Amino acid sequence: MAIWAIADLHLSFGVEGKKMDVFGEKWVDHASKIEKNWKALISPDDLVLIAGDISWALHLEDALADLQWIDALAGTKVIIKGNHDLWWKSESKIKKVLPPSIHLIHNNAFLWNKIAIGGARLWENRLISYNPYIEFREVVGVNVHKKEDSEEERLHDEKVFKNELTRLESSLKAMDPSADQRIVMVHYPPTGPIQRDSDVMALLSKYKTDICLFGHLHNLKPDAPVNFTHNGIRVLCTACDYLDFRPIPIEF
Repeated sequence: MAIWAIADLHLSFGVEGKKMDVFGEKWVDHASKIEKNWKALISPDDLVLIAGDISWALHLEDALADLQWIDALAGTKVIIKGNHDLWWKSESKIKKVLPPSIHLIHNNAFLWNKIAIGGARLWENRLISYNPYIEFREVVGVNVHKKEDSEEERLHDEKVFKNELTRLESSLKAMDPSADQRIVMVHYPPTGPIQRDSDVMALLSKYKTDICLFGHLHNLKPDAPVNFTHNGIRVLCTACDYLDFRPIPIEF
């Protein structure tokens, strides 16, 4: 039994016109790449952690094809919400149709073989930026929403981020105290590339987290400092293009 991680699947089996091909040659037929690597590596007894951006769907009924695709692959899967998971609105409605091998983390925790899994999406934090380590590219035919540099936008981001910190702490509190190890998934990076201390890392330390997984960052440069250990917490980037669409093993 092994633990694997991969984030930002960005699936679109249930919607039209949302292929990731527009983001570069690397993304062409990316779901097939993930499937091929998944089948080569992961067994039915394994655990797979997916840190957000599951589906491009706007509505739950359109996301079902993507959830069923994940369910058909081997292993027990645990997922959190990403910023693009707009289909994820009501946990009660999702749970009624959620395939059996997939489990949600949202204000709760999951226990697997004495390993506790928790997490939260998080949100934009202007103190945390990896922009110098990202290769920004113009994408033809894609409308990129640029955030306004306004006081209103800043206050909105701060409010959402604080709410996400509360969700994260709720999940951390829900972790089984008898667990041998603790893994936390967040979608946004938990801290920045230079100053490692942050509100998120403080919470992870408080609740004795062993490993923190995140995604969200794409087109990372080879020297991007996204994998590191801080205050005893191992932090790993699991965005699928960063991993070349190959799930990575999580070892203690």
